[in-house]
Amino acid sequence: MIVKEITAILEELAPLEYAEDFDNVGLLVGNKESEVTGILVTLDTLEVVVDEAIATGCNLIISFHPIIFGGLKKLTGATYVERVVIKALQHHIAIYSMHTALDNCKDGVNAKICEVLGIENPEILIPQKKTIKKLTTYVPKSDADTLKSALFTAGAGNIGNYSSCSFSCKGTGSFKPEVLAKPVLGEIGKLQIEEELQIHVTFQKHFEPKILKALFKNHPYEEVAYEINTLENNNQDLGMGMIGNLKQPMKEVAFLNFIKKKMNVACIRHSSLINKPVQKIAVLGGSGAFAISSAKAAGADVFITADIKYHQFYEAEDKILIADIGHYETEQFTKNLLVEYLTKKIPNFAIRLSVSVTNPIKYL
Repeated sequence: MIVKEITAILEELAPLEYAEDFDNVGLLVGNKESEVTGILVTLDTLEVVVDEAIATGCNLIISFHPIIFGGLKKLTGATYVERVVIKALQHHIAIYSMHTALDNCKDGVNAKICEVLGIENPEILIPQKKTIKKLTTYVPKSDADTLKSALFTAGAGNIGNYSSCSFSCKGTGSFKPEVLAKPVLGEIGKLQIEEELQIHVTFQKHFEPKILKALFKNHPYEEVAYEINTLENNNQDLGMGMIGNLKQPMKEVAFLNFIKKKMNVACIRHSSLINKPVQKIAVLGGSGAFAISSAKAAGADVFITADIKYHQFYEAEDKILIADIGHYETEQFTKNLLVEYLTKKIPNFAIRLSVSVTNPIKYL
């Protein structure tokens, strides 16, 4: 397999279109046409990780965090970022990053945290907006079922736990083929009146190229009339953080100790105890202070995240228990998630879980 075939599989899980605007995701180093000898999955791409890839014969590193975040103006080896990029290039190793595309994925970082902690029926905490689009088109009644079937196959019509969703209404279309036209229906120079259906289907925005291809391929008309609009609806399958319930309520201190054990955490920074049982739990891997108000509004008893600043703990306001368990700690199982996913998709390929510990924070 070549690099772009592997990354296409990853983008089925976490399309890059849903990464945050500030992020730098995708293929950061290397040639997408290169043949892959082995895959090394890591949280961070450090020099030790590149050394591990060299030692294990892997020439594609799948990294959660991007090694190149801002622009690189020179490559002299003066910084750890430059050294990683230089060594990867010297050894023909490609580096691909997923970061917030995987954060926003419903089966991504936060779903893995929920799995580890036994949080049941998790839902997106902060759904993304403007990621759902609607196609409207007009087709002769006799061709409507064929066209809808093709659109559904291309990814349209999925709403939550439902598929093949559409709306159609009857109408009358009119058109007059001009001299150079090659009409399927009607004659040159004569006004054609045709009974048509107006079809509406919604879809997630990353499916747009496939849906347009299906539309043009399966629509009978030479010229296809259609509209695509971006909707304001929240996308229940995409967004930051997740919220769900523990099977049974737990006392606060017992739950904090449970987190330490399950997440292998050395210590937890937390807001004041509220002195009540906890059951509804919100999680957000990485820096999640921006979601404190959302966790409170959703009725969470506990919000598990990282990188909370001193004054941000006050935002708990005795309404929620904020638990900062560390940035690395919230995301540590992400590489396991990716290895499990890739192993199912390409079971006979060499996929390795990096053994390098890349946490820059140490505890005494």
